[in-house]
Amino acid sequence: MGVVLSWGEIRAYDYREAFGRFRGVLRRWRAGRVWRWSCVLFAGLVGGWLGLALGGQVVTPIGPADVTFALSPQWHGETVVNVAPLGQLAFDTHAAPLKLEATITDIRLAAAEEMFSDPDAINRMAAGIGSDLTSGVTALLLRSLLAAAVGAIVMGLLLFRSGWRALASGVTSLLVLVSFGGLAGLTFNPSAIAEPRYTGLIAGAPQVVGSADDVVSRFSEYQEQLAGLVGNVSMIYEATSTLPVYDEDESVIRVLHVSDIQLNPASWSIISTLREQYGADVVVDSGDLTDRGSAAEDVFADEIGKLDVPYVWVRGQHDSMGTQRAVESQPNTVVLDGDVEEVGGLTFYGAGDPRFTPDATRLNPDEAGVAALGEEQAASVAGGDAEVDVAVLHTRTQAEPFDGVVPLVLAGNEHLRSTELTELGTRFLVQGSTGGAGLSGLDHGPGRPTPYQASVLYFDAETGRLQARDDIDLGGIGLTSAQVERHIEEDPQRPVGEAGEESEESGEPEEEASETEGEQ
Repeated sequence: MGVVLSWGEIRAYDYREAFGRFRGVLRRWRAGRVWRWSCVLFAGLVGGWLGLALGGQVVTPIGPADVTFALSPQWHGETVVNVAPLGQLAFDTHAAPLKLEATITDIRLAAAEEMFSDPDAINRMAAGIGSDLTSGVTALLLRSLLAAAVGAIVMGLLLFRSGWRALASGVTSLLVLVSFGGLAGLTFNPSAIAEPRYTGLIAGAPQVVGSADDVVSRFSEYQEQLAGLVGNVSMIYEATSTLPVYDEDESVIRVLHVSDIQLNPASWSIISTLREQYGADVVVDSGDLTDRGSAAEDVFADEIGKLDVPYVWVRGQHDSMGTQRAVESQPNTVVLDGDVEEVGGLTFYGAGDPRFTPDATRLNPDEAGVAALGEEQAASVAGGDAEVDVAVLHTRTQAEPFDGVVPLVLAGNEHLRSTELTELGTRFLVQGSTGGAGLSGLDHGPGRPTPYQASVLYFDAETGRLQARDDIDLGGIGLTSAQVERHIEEDPQRPVGEAGEESEESGEPEEEASETEGEQ
């Protein structure tokens, strides 16, 4: 029995067969195209990653260091700073799947030495760090784009052996990297720098940094408290004192004696407050302004110019000739180095310490040589034409030969105030540390901190003789006590150079040796 199909059924069958054939061809064509583009994308991503791994680094000089910047893909975007061998710090600076890594690979010794020997080099370095960093990151981005494109093209050639597919792989790699870079720029969070993650040995750094922040904060508050405390005690003392020489008139010359500041910035607030409260006409500094006498410390001398009164200074063992030149550059300084100068109505002689020993591990005492030099200097003053009112030297050794030559010798170096009136009529006043023994005083361990000490000296303007002095003591780091003591010279017009019956000496801290007049 045969099957009879109508013309309409035959046409429907032809259409279904043709459509099925077309759909099969389309499916095969689409499957091949998707595969090819998938391979191109794979070549672009893998080749680009290999290119970044092999060539996505640049070395950029930043200050005295050579820093290697590297860019690589990573699911969690971050910026990493390697501090070998201590570990690394990581910052969540962006959301793009890119890792920016910075590693200090070398310290250039010549550049570091220049930085410490030339203050201008430090300024130039600070001014250029921003541009160096920008140049380094820009060079990294360009090199990364090139490395990723080359890596993708090479991968495409190896997989396809087709130039256009290899080129498509390179373009794909560039588009992906540019997109990620744009996303990183849009999501960049600069505040993330304040929230680092620590790994390795440096993991203990958060506690250290926290402590340092706390010290800086407390030290600033402490510095302000000290300055205010001095002002309050000084005003109370001024109101209650009946000593005639304290009156602010032309018959009295007020000299503020400081010493051994040793790079402590808190000292300037104290000195400025004392100068204003006591109306000091002159500041005398008996040396050790800095800690190591390096060129980098010279900028510390700039604070002298803000005091608006003559500043008489002699070089200490921690002060270099570079320090001396930095002090001399201030408009109100009188640097004495074997000179006699009239300052504020008084005649001063001063000389710097011939030794320069900033490193306590390499002492160069040479006490005999210093004493011999002091004898030569004292002889020159004794045989000179000018009658010296005050001699200023840094150490007791250099100052002792002036006994019987001048009525008053001011010195420092010992970090503890002491005074002695000799049989020959010379008063030696060794000042304590106005810097609390410097910032190194923080490392003195448990026990009583080194106090900040200074004295206000009152001279008769007509005779140039010391009439009285106020010794000021401020509690060291961690303490907020202030004490002012007044001491009157019993015989201001005593002869100098003639032996008397006995001498007065006090080598103890003045707060224990005399009556406290003002304390808070």
